[in-house]
Amino acid sequence: MARHNLKDLKGSIVALVTPFKEDGSVDFDAMGKLIDFHLENGTDAILVLGTTGESSTMSHEEDDAVCEFAVKRIDGRVPVIAGSGSNCTQTMLEKSLRYQEIGVDGLLVITPYYNKANEEGMYQHFKTVLDAVDIPCILYNVPGRTGCSISESVVARLAEHPNALGIKEASGSIAYASRIARYLSDDFFMFSGNDDMVVPLMSLGARGVISVWANVAPKTVHDMVFDWLEGRHEQALATQLANLDLIAALFCEVNPIPVKAGVEMIGFAPAHYRLPLAPMAPANLARLEGAMKERGLIA
Repeated sequence: MARHNLKDLKGSIVALVTPFKEDGSVDFDAMGKLIDFHLENGTDAILVLGTTGESSTMSHEEDDAVCEFAVKRIDGRVPVIAGSGSNCTQTMLEKSLRYQEIGVDGLLVITPYYNKANEEGMYQHFKTVLDAVDIPCILYNVPGRTGCSISESVVARLAEHPNALGIKEASGSIAYASRIARYLSDDFFMFSGNDDMVVPLMSLGARGVISVWANVAPKTVHDMVFDWLEGRHEQALATQLANLDLIAALFCEVNPIPVKAGVEMIGFAPAHYRLPLAPMAPANLARLEGAMKERGLIA
């Protein structure tokens, strides 16, 4: 099966939840229904094994199985991107090569959480994978999760690499996003990693979002991005602002706890988690339910 050319990638890329059964195993039936839901509602690409996919509590064998299932189920209809990141560069390299062999279209590669790195180590961490694979990679900057950020100078160096497709920018800092926006080009893109900042980052040149919110509202997120890209800026902004309360509710506890509850509310997989994640506090669950009702996602 031919791979997608991600040089055209734009829009809403859902950071897909990984449904679990009550016994904790991966629920592939539910995952298939979720994938179909996204394909029917305008999602432009699907990311598996991201933060939202709870890959940090999954075995390598489970990771491989999820990638294989997604590639087969999606069957080339939209691009499949896999999160292959690790704080061990060698592990990230091995996972990246394995997912490439399975048939994903691109990779999401993260900063070395916990051990962090100096400037040259950060550069080499990403370059090691970029040099080794034949599919495009998206750098992932999320210092709130990892305790470290990709410096502007390292972004500038990596942006020149032919396998660096772009950056998922989730620092929450418009100042940082503005600085790295100077390195965007036809060969290096930005995607918002924060659902509450999609339109602001698109004003700086981002081509879309890698989205948690899209798990429960795929068409809304897709339409908002394309409203902006096609010049309907006021409509895109109105959608962003109208959904801020829902987005806040989706992050009122650590992701993906609320969004898995939201996915259950709209009729898909029950919200089962692996420790250290646990079900939502009742007050927060009620807050999410109210926000979902307000946006017309549930009755």
